[in-house]
Amino acid sequence: MYNKIITIIFLFGLVLYSCGKSNSDFTQPNIVVILSDDQGWGDLSIKGNQNLNTPNIDRIGKEGAQLNRFYVSPVCSPTRAEFLTGRYHSRMGVYHTSAGGERMNLDEKTIAEVFQNSGYATAAFGKWHNGTQYPYHPNARGFEEFYGFCSGHLGNYFSPLLDHNGEMVGGEGYVIDDFTTRAIDFIDANKEKSFFVYIPYNTPHTPGMVPDQYWDKMESKDLVQFADKGLDEDVQLTKAALAMCENIDWNVGRILEKLENENLDKNTIVIYFSDNGPNGYRWNNGMKGRKGMVDEGGVRSPLLIRYPGIIPSGIEINTLSGAVDLLPTLMDFAGISNQNLKPLDGISIRSYLVNEEKAVDEERYLFSSWKNKSSVRTQQYLYTYEDELFDIENDPNQKHNLAMTQSGVRDRLAQVLLSWESEVGFDEIDMERPFTFGHPKEKFTQLPARDGIAHGGIQRSNKFPNSSYFTNWKSTEDKITWEVDVLESGNFEVDLYYTCAESDVGSVIKLRMKENFLTAKIEEAFDPPLIGIEEDRVPRMESYVKEYKKMTLGNIFLDKEIGQIELQALDIPGESVMDFGGLVFRRIP
Repeated sequence: MYNKIITIIFLFGLVLYSCGKSNSDFTQPNIVVILSDDQGWGDLSIKGNQNLNTPNIDRIGKEGAQLNRFYVSPVCSPTRAEFLTGRYHSRMGVYHTSAGGERMNLDEKTIAEVFQNSGYATAAFGKWHNGTQYPYHPNARGFEEFYGFCSGHLGNYFSPLLDHNGEMVGGEGYVIDDFTTRAIDFIDANKEKSFFVYIPYNTPHTPGMVPDQYWDKMESKDLVQFADKGLDEDVQLTKAALAMCENIDWNVGRILEKLENENLDKNTIVIYFSDNGPNGYRWNNGMKGRKGMVDEGGVRSPLLIRYPGIIPSGIEINTLSGAVDLLPTLMDFAGISNQNLKPLDGISIRSYLVNEEKAVDEERYLFSSWKNKSSVRTQQYLYTYEDELFDIENDPNQKHNLAMTQSGVRDRLAQVLLSWESEVGFDEIDMERPFTFGHPKEKFTQLPARDGIAHGGIQRSNKFPNSSYFTNWKSTEDKITWEVDVLESGNFEVDLYYTCAESDVGSVIKLRMKENFLTAKIEEAFDPPLIGIEEDRVPRMESYVKEYKKMTLGNIFLDKEIGQIELQALDIPGESVMDFGGLVFRRIP
């Protein structure tokens, strides 16, 4: 009897040990997500592009998986929003790429919050493009560390002014190299615990600024593949973009090397994709369209994912998938539960990636949209807002419109698309949201020229707001305004970023919101040359930019309310007041 009791106790203990060992054997993977900007599906050598060489990026796919039917949005900020939330951008208030239209609604939960709540160290390094002012800032959306910029693009890629956890600081060298160094440092500092690192690069988005070693190689190269006949390719722009892609590849190699040197590579998921189609017509394997379009060339992105020992090496997956799928898929790999997320548009594709048997959902719908242009895809078909239907499995270049010959499929998908547009509130987006200001948890609030409205004779330096500044400020009737929602009353110290010619020194300016105001005098000249003219490899369409002087204007008290902040000149002794870059407010305890 005694021996039986001992045996039972032993076996029970063995079961408990086995259960405990099984649970402890599962280690949550680290995650590194690398997102390029305006890099087309065909801008990689693994996709057959012979004009460049991207061995490090290619390696992710060769040692892991390629998703050949992976879709994003036609432009930057919507894709980022969809990756961050697993939901279509149209549901979240994202309707533009600047002027506040890039902001996700505050009731959306991000992938960074999900992983942060699960004990991960979280960080983002690069182009955010989903809101500047807290609580739209990345530090308020789950990223404990942020180094980069919040707008849609920069006008200078060499040591620009950047945002480090809300504070403006000077960058160090070429931005892609700089972001990568910061990401590597973060990995090093958090290698003893699980980490989620998001690296949204801002190239090959224009302007075409790239270090000499990459440009010199590409400039002298004879290209062998070009855009389809009849498309207007700017070969110099193509070369600049491909040179930037090769710089990205070098930096991806640095990240992979760091993971290997720290023995982290076996337990780290590495993902590489792009936010939309190419930013110009160039070789893209014959796909129709480019950035800004809902055709294949505008929204099909490379997606390479590596997870050694879990995802088989060298597999190619042709199942329909998209940016909205990455959140649920990574949660699935990490064993993270729902966390009270809103209903997701994405699904986990883990089973496809680990080569488990799973039937392809032939009737899954995936949607793309931008500026009232939309399309819907199934595993076989693409239907567009132009009432065109394509068998995309057999006709990826959209050469044969089947709308007339397969009217039943066309009518069904037209109704599906119409219903989706109604469901996500295509025409109900609030475009009047003020900029949030003075959040009690954040020390700094930025009001850049990008977010301001010019009145009178003041002009933007460029029609694209993101890297622009205000100029031609010549009258006391002129002013710059921002519609703001001051979230908590308080005193703020205000810094001005400006340039001013020697002959224009002495203007007196007034900053006010309703009855509260301060005045200051521009007492120092600072008139540097424009940045970009000498550095550009190809003429740009965006604004040239300036290095700004920082001047503390003084302190101002602001009440908790919604209203308008105004900046106006009281006295202009010279020809103009200044060229204006932005304001930064620091809450005074």
